[in-house]
Amino acid sequence: MTEANDLAAAAASPDPRIGLRAAVALRRLADALEVLQVDNARLQGWSWQEIADALDVSRQAVHKKHAGRTPTRAAANAAQASSGPPAPGPGPSLVDERAASQPTTGVSPSAARTPKGEH
Repeated sequence: MTEANDLAAAAASPDPRIGLRAAVALRRLADALEVLQVDNARLQGWSWQEIADALDVSRQAVHKKHAGRTPTRAAANAAQASSGPPAPGPGPSLVDERAASQPTTGVSPSAARTPKGEH
């Protein structure tokens, strides 16, 4: 079973502690995915309105949340892969420096099954 499947199973747990910890992990994962894809869209020339429409939010909301950030290298690599020659800079990276210091899912599936205080 994959980590994603374990996390999904933990989210459906009848134990609220496990289910809530899995919900937090899924929220963090969704937030990281949104950042990556907004950056990818901006690097490909999408307008804030196009991004807002895809996310089903207002243009002002998406601009306020994402406008001040430098796009991630992963998004730059994805945009480059779809548009031609390589961009200058360091080699491929799956995450930027900010994300590297934070867990991508917030909690591993095994940690989601461990009651607090019994780690």
